[in-house]
Amino acid sequence: MLLQPISGAGAGARRSSAEGLSPPPTARLRRRVLCAIRADAPPPIHLSAAAPSRPAKPPVCTADELHHAPVSGAGWRLALWRYRPPPHAPARNHPLMLLSGVGTNAIGFDLSPGASFARHMSNQGFDTWIVEVRGSGLSIRDHDNSASSPSGAFDDISNGTLALDKSSTLEVASVQSSGFSGIDYDDLGIVALDDPPLLMEMTSFFDRISKLLEEASLNKNFHEITDKISVLSEMVESSAVIGPMREESLRLLKNFQEQIDSWEHFVATQMNLNSEYNWDFDHYLEEDIPTAVEYIRQHSRVKDGKLLAIGHSMGGILLYAMLSKYGFEGVPSNLAAIVTLASSVDYTTSNSSLKMLLPLVHPAQALNVPAVPLGTLLAAAYPWASGPPYLFSWLNHQISAQDMMHPELLSKLVFNNFCTVPAKVVLQLTTAFREGGLCNRTETFSYKDHLRYCQTPVLALAGDKDLICPPEAVYETVKLIPQHMVKYGVFGKPEGPHYAHYDLVGGRLATDEVYPCIIEFLSHHDQ
Repeated sequence: MLLQPISGAGAGARRSSAEGLSPPPTARLRRRVLCAIRADAPPPIHLSAAAPSRPAKPPVCTADELHHAPVSGAGWRLALWRYRPPPHAPARNHPLMLLSGVGTNAIGFDLSPGASFARHMSNQGFDTWIVEVRGSGLSIRDHDNSASSPSGAFDDISNGTLALDKSSTLEVASVQSSGFSGIDYDDLGIVALDDPPLLMEMTSFFDRISKLLEEASLNKNFHEITDKISVLSEMVESSAVIGPMREESLRLLKNFQEQIDSWEHFVATQMNLNSEYNWDFDHYLEEDIPTAVEYIRQHSRVKDGKLLAIGHSMGGILLYAMLSKYGFEGVPSNLAAIVTLASSVDYTTSNSSLKMLLPLVHPAQALNVPAVPLGTLLAAAYPWASGPPYLFSWLNHQISAQDMMHPELLSKLVFNNFCTVPAKVVLQLTTAFREGGLCNRTETFSYKDHLRYCQTPVLALAGDKDLICPPEAVYETVKLIPQHMVKYGVFGKPEGPHYAHYDLVGGRLATDEVYPCIIEFLSHHDQ
């Protein structure tokens, strides 16, 4: 019977290898905070003029080949990472296209030699291509007049957007959060004293810091806030607070002042980003993915003109939207089969943590922030999620379940996989939380309405502890597809191990449990 949960396939799991990984990121945070920078950032690579679609491959690209596919009329060349099958691999009839989630690049599919979904699939005989849509990874803007300007850098901070070290992470995270009400100095790791007057004075001090944080998030009069910080510094200098508490207070104020300066620069920069990040989900669907599909068809041995495709998170949403459009138009699909990992076009019945995006629905709010520096924010918060005082410990569970990823691999994922996201993309994706599910930009077409016409085999997989796309959200889309065309599986067991959002791709058990399920499905439909 179809539509049945799929249990884990392997009895023994191999822990992912951490060979070649760099030391923990704490000491290198300033150098590695931002994985994807603005499209006009200084170029770290130089492409070959003789072969415009085959640039010189930078070290960060661990694929066998790096291609660039020009998007007609869009001013973008999409980066495609190609992994060729080894000579001993089984012969396959269709190439395989991989699509990643919102605000991510190719790194998530190729974290390390021992934890590479892309390399694993190529070793199974699939000519594997990772697609980086516009604005992510090594995709290139043509208007830069330089063939060597990538849209994302993986190992350096070049745009001055909220460059943080660990000591400043708390302040910037607080400035950008909504409804922030106060800081408990015990949570900051500051030495506590038993003297009630000193405790009262420190409580008052942090209350004042909290009010400044609120002002910083709402008020753009940064000079006025700076003056208040100076007054507060004088108060600390002359107060009865002594020893490490006073030093910590002054350090916090100094770091907060630095972040006010960075925040001022960020707000000023945002005003110039409307043209830099002026695209939405439909641009990916209508321009980027068709360009990538056609490019892969031309450069692979495709007998029937069709591709196999796997999409994680938003990548799977794009595949569902493609099938819905094919059904509406009544045209044959150019996909032989698809696999979606933690994806849905309708989140209305689930308790997804992505509901935190809903405040961005109001157009005025979105226009004020044309781009969300997702990579910067996650990298800034991560040290406080993985170490004392664990202010953002909840962040890890959004990505991976407990003990499902090697700590260094999780760190590499956070620091290298996430990019800047246009607010228009976020705005359109929030329609998946409304009645009717995900819509096009004009809200005249619902991508769930025409999945009932789907004629492409679908394997939809979910993680039992996925907080972003829970199993009930995945099933909400699965049930729209004809039963004879879809299989549905949930990985994870009540007693553990569990699977969160990324574990289906890079969890330590994925190689033994998830990958075989995917390979069996694709092999069956590769005939």
